[in-house]
Amino acid sequence: MTDSQGPGSDDRVVAAETRSEFVTTGEQTVGAVTEKKTFAAAAEADEDMPLPTDPKTIFLGGLFFIAAMTVLYFAAEIVLPLVFAIVLKLLLQPLVRFLEGIRIPRPIGALLTVILVLLAFSGLISMLAGPATTWASKLPEAIPKLHDSFYLLKRPIDTVQGMMRQLDGLTGGQSAPAPAVKSINLVRAVFSSTAAATSGLLTTLLVLFYLLSSGETFLRRLVEILPRFKDKRHVVELSADIEHNVSIYLLTVTCINALVGCATGCVMWLCGVANPVLWGTVAFMVNFVPILGPVVGIVVFLMAGILSLGVIWWALMPAGLYLGIHIIEGEITTPMVLARRFTINPVAVILALIFWYWMWGVAGAILAVPMLAITKIICDDLRPLRAIGHLLEG
Repeated sequence: MTDSQGPGSDDRVVAAETRSEFVTTGEQTVGAVTEKKTFAAAAEADEDMPLPTDPKTIFLGGLFFIAAMTVLYFAAEIVLPLVFAIVLKLLLQPLVRFLEGIRIPRPIGALLTVILVLLAFSGLISMLAGPATTWASKLPEAIPKLHDSFYLLKRPIDTVQGMMRQLDGLTGGQSAPAPAVKSINLVRAVFSSTAAATSGLLTTLLVLFYLLSSGETFLRRLVEILPRFKDKRHVVELSADIEHNVSIYLLTVTCINALVGCATGCVMWLCGVANPVLWGTVAFMVNFVPILGPVVGIVVFLMAGILSLGVIWWALMPAGLYLGIHIIEGEITTPMVLARRFTINPVAVILALIFWYWMWGVAGAILAVPMLAITKIICDDLRPLRAIGHLLEG
């Protein structure tokens, strides 16, 4: 603000002026020094996060949200591969740009990246399919051993089983006594939809290739449509900032989860549990689902410890060490690396997990936090949506 603008010219700015004068005699002149300080009032901060005040706008926004969620629910078979492809595109975009920087054409770099992802996924599946099948058939056997040997855990296990029987009764199940542990064919449950999973994987890889190879096509077309140069520059800067922040977040979280998986695999190997690579992969996957994922991991590692080490207190060591790794990662490493800009409100995380699990099942639970983080980053960069981003901030 220049000196010609007084405090009354803009009621959003409060001006405070201090004036000090000095007068000397003789040949020296009379001087005056003026200092002016400006302070941004609270109203200016409020305009950084504008809130909708028109009831019609709020009502139309609510209708649009309900319509969008309805479409996402009924079109899950189509939308899920697209969402996975978009998330993978944001994660792998730096690799494609690196290949482009060493004079590899973008379509070839995108093809190499997709082939790398496919080879990694196929190799991991072929390496872990056998051990996973064996452990999936053995894990239910750990529950009766856990119930009979660890007296401190008898009451919690009985309580959980009683609640499950009550839920069966409420849903119309038979009240006849059932065995404590039912024989569950986990392998059939996992691989019952192999054809649908394969179709979704191929769709994801196909869309991912075109997203990576097309580059900035959609952005260029949008810039060509806009009439003013100022709007063109703003869109380009905004798009670059959003893509940069989202890519950094996804890459950082993936690296942190990979470190958790490596540490867990080493811990399981040191404790004498068979197939440590399998358990490291399990820890890597479940860590993408905050709060609920580590709980599932603790239960799985507890059963694996009992089956591998026998019914002794030493069998609790794998689950205990995994819990320690998770505490270090969740309370120290992740907050320190991601900083405040990328932290999310825990209540919003829980609500997102519940909602997207209800919408899309396990795939929705895996995508819940990445989608929530992407939403927060976009809202932070778009001025009309900054209030939503502020609500999601941890």
